[in-house]
Amino acid sequence: MSVGLIGRKIGMTQVFDEDGAAVPVTVVQAGPCTVVQVKSAAGADGYSAVQLGFGERRKGVSRPARGHTEKHLGDDATVPTELREFSVADSSEYETGQTLDVALFATGQMVDVTGVSKGKGFAGVMRRHNFSGQQKTHGQSDRWRAPGAVGMGTTPGRVWKGKKMAGRMGQDVVTVQNLRVMGVLGDRNILLIKGGVPGGPGTLLKVRPAKKAPGSTQASG
Repeated sequence: MSVGLIGRKIGMTQVFDEDGAAVPVTVVQAGPCTVVQVKSAAGADGYSAVQLGFGERRKGVSRPARGHTEKHLGDDATVPTELREFSVADSSEYETGQTLDVALFATGQMVDVTGVSKGKGFAGVMRRHNFSGQQKTHGQSDRWRAPGAVGMGTTPGRVWKGKKMAGRMGQDVVTVQNLRVMGVLGDRNILLIKGGVPGGPGTLLKVRPAKKAPGSTQASG
């Protein structure tokens, strides 16, 4: 278990590795993040975690958001745009008001990235669940992309909960694991992460050290 950073997806580009091969990377503005609250297993919360704030809310600040920020950071603190919580093994290493930035990560490190995937609207079973469709012979003319039967008549006499059917596709919380950091631009708070990450430009992301990185003994966190 280790703390990460809140970031925002900027877009994609490419870099060249030591062999001269082009590598697609996602550009993420990660941090700086402020430690807003520290929770400990011995305290009232009952578990170890660090709550980070990202951005600065300039208008439309609600009274609960203002009260929460002032309670932990003081009356003069700015209200962050986003708050996210990270589980940590030992929260005593952190203190409120502390600033975390991309210095937490290094080039070559493996990370897990969590975000909300792109919403694709209503989709049928072939696109949403990769169904093969029904036969295109023997007089079929309107069943090619239909799911077919979805349940039995007598037993159980209903459709099972969770049955794969047509419906809303995308806009889900997705975590992509074991992505390599190809570059860290500390002066601009930028991470260059190999491959794609959930969502489109502007999507809010959580970037954490990989839980299942190759060679790692850490099983969960």
